Amino acid sequence: MLPSERLKKLNTKENLWIYLLSLLKEREIYGWEIRSLIEKKFNFRPGLITPYRVLYRLEGDGFVKSELKERRRIYKITKKGEEELKKAKNFYREILNKI
Repeated sequence: MLPSERLKKLNTKENLWIYLLSLLKEREIYGWEIRSLIEKKFNFRPGLITPYRVLYRLEGDGFVKSELKERRRIYKITKKGEEELKKAKNFYREILNKI
């Protein structure tokens, strides 16, 4: 694998939480929407199960909350999630400024 391909993989599929929080900052999202929204906005497609695993972990850690709405689970970002997303953006800005 080329270094640039590895970099892309590490900063997309292996850090899916950043993209999920970014989407949730814009609006509430149903779980089944996530894959297509990520593909449209960020130009990569995560696996079928991975987004749900990441959402459950984010929810368990307090970065996301969910509720049932019309028999579907809808996800929302929390204040803690917004703060974590802000930290991630600042980290990337710092790295880009250095390189």
